[in-house]
Amino acid sequence: MERINGVHQDRLIKKMRRKGIGSYEAANAYLEKEYLPEHNRRFAYPAASPEDYHGRKPTARELREIFRLETERAISNDWVIRHNGRSLQLQPKQRRYGPTQSKALVCEWEDGTMQVYYRGERVAFIELKEPLRKTTRPMPPPVRPIVVRKAKPDHPWRQGYQSMKPRIPNPGIATPLVGMRTSASP
Repeated sequence: MERINGVHQDRLIKKMRRKGIGSYEAANAYLEKEYLPEHNRRFAYPAASPEDYHGRKPTARELREIFRLETERAISNDWVIRHNGRSLQLQPKQRRYGPTQSKALVCEWEDGTMQVYYRGERVAFIELKEPLRKTTRPMPPPVRPIVVRKAKPDHPWRQGYQSMKPRIPNPGIATPLVGMRTSASP
């Protein structure tokens, strides 16, 4: 069946278009009476061996084991696992083994049933009601006072270019002597 698509190679659609087939009933009649008998006559080969190598059909129990979702969950010290936002309290038959860093296998089926396995054995569980957590509001950031600092009226930034006084050098600093030698050698 997997290889049949490569054999048809869009031939079927083109043949149905040429025949003017436009409904499901007419397409099914064409397939059963004309197309498939001709196709099988042309491409069918006899089996190499008469033995049937197909495996047996799985039982309903085996199919149930196959078609499930399995999730591994860590067990806390008080035998609680978290799964899909729920807390499940495990109730093992024997508590001689501590669950330190142990894992439990949670199996879910399409119908919503769920089972938990610990070390290959099925374990009973009860769902815990979550305690209501107090919602704490985030602390607002501390309000800092806004200080506006303005320049004084006589600050140089507030004065225009024309009103600025020329800088007079400090009278305590000597001005360089012009025409005098500053070195001691002749």
